[in-house]
Amino acid sequence: MYNATVAAGSAAASRTTTRYRWVVMSLIFVVYTLAAADRANIGIVLPFVKKEFGMSNTEAGAVVSLFFVGYAVMQIPAGFLVRRLGTRVVFPIFMLLTSLFTGLLGTSGSVLAMKLNRLALGIAEAPLPVTMLSTVNRWFPAREKGTAVGLFLAAAKFGPVIVPPLGALIIATLGWQYVFYICAAPGIVFAVLWYFLVVDEPSRSRFVSAAEAEHIRDEPSSRPAAPDAAAAVTAAPVPPARRFDRLDRVIRGRPVRLIATAKETFRSGNVWGLALGYLMMTGIINVILAWLPTYLTTVKQFSLMNVGFVASAPFIGGVLGNIIGGWFSDRVVGKRRKPTILISAVSTVFMMYALIHAPNEPVTLAILLFLTGFLLNVGYSSFTVYPAGLTTKDAYPLAVSVVNTGGQAGGALFPFLTGLLLDAFSWDAVFLFLAASALVALAVMLLVVEPVETETAAAG
Repeated sequence: MYNATVAAGSAAASRTTTRYRWVVMSLIFVVYTLAAADRANIGIVLPFVKKEFGMSNTEAGAVVSLFFVGYAVMQIPAGFLVRRLGTRVVFPIFMLLTSLFTGLLGTSGSVLAMKLNRLALGIAEAPLPVTMLSTVNRWFPAREKGTAVGLFLAAAKFGPVIVPPLGALIIATLGWQYVFYICAAPGIVFAVLWYFLVVDEPSRSRFVSAAEAEHIRDEPSSRPAAPDAAAAVTAAPVPPARRFDRLDRVIRGRPVRLIATAKETFRSGNVWGLALGYLMMTGIINVILAWLPTYLTTVKQFSLMNVGFVASAPFIGGVLGNIIGGWFSDRVVGKRRKPTILISAVSTVFMMYALIHAPNEPVTLAILLFLTGFLLNVGYSSFTVYPAGLTTKDAYPLAVSVVNTGGQAGGALFPFLTGLLLDAFSWDAVFLFLAASALVALAVMLLVVEPVETETAAAG
């Protein structure tokens, strides 16, 4: 009787479904918020650094861009590192290096030192999104990935929400150097937490039940039919493919053979198309990230605290845009990623034109920037979840590294070009350039294939 009771208890325990993947997602959100703050803090200090070191706009653009040069160059090596060593090893090392170089920025005594530290910070931070996206890809089933990646990229916008008002307060009380010192400290703690709490495979985590591990493995393309009615009830319903026939014709939706090797990744026109589209959209976001405080200070003549308030607005919109865009692509359009990207590209063209005629009143301008950030980011998370539909899980880290390389190349190029445009023309020229870039992203993404599951695969 006792043995039967114990056996029954063990069986019940094995059927208990944990939700530890969402604990991991919460950790990813906090960590990427910190990483985003480490890269975004240059924006709020840039007007003060320019004044202290006597920089031109072009030189200030170079300081901003060098971070993204290092970030872009390191993306593909980071993909190979993650594939070979795993996220548990790679993440803590590079999180610690990110904190180190963030702190060293505060010690910069010259333009050269600031440039070198920004370059080193980009190299150090580059593997972090690859490790976190690889973790999302392994820890979430297909039907939750859009939401998870939306949360991940919302964190990238939440860092810039925090930095402008907090940075303005720190600068007013302690000086611009302390923005970097304070941003550097938390990363050390989270590097240690990651090592002990997150493993590469969910099934190997002591915090994950067998039922949750099975739920995570529940990939529609490979999962056998549900063996009983109960399993069929718990499985998320997959919308019939015919519901999206018209949409699929517009977005070029079709079944694809999954990319499995590095050679196939580098030869994929879809992967390179995503990289080019991401280059354009990331470039636009990084201009706003790096140059908005300078624009508000020099053009709108706002006070330091008003700059902190208004500069947060597009990133508050960005947080909401990423979350809602991820939910929309998962739940409304059957895990199709391109629709939200196209919405972002089209709306960004109009929002950049609207900024040419931006109001001078802080609250009204903040509302316009909030809407700009929201629309720009509705489709932003789809760029990095998109490769998951094109590749196997093992090939995903390299594919997303290629896409990220494109994005960060835009992140490096666009802030520098902005400096050149400002020295030669005006902010109107900058906003027209960004609108044209969004049009290019739209044209490229119309050519990329949308990977969709067949109705049979989805059910099987």
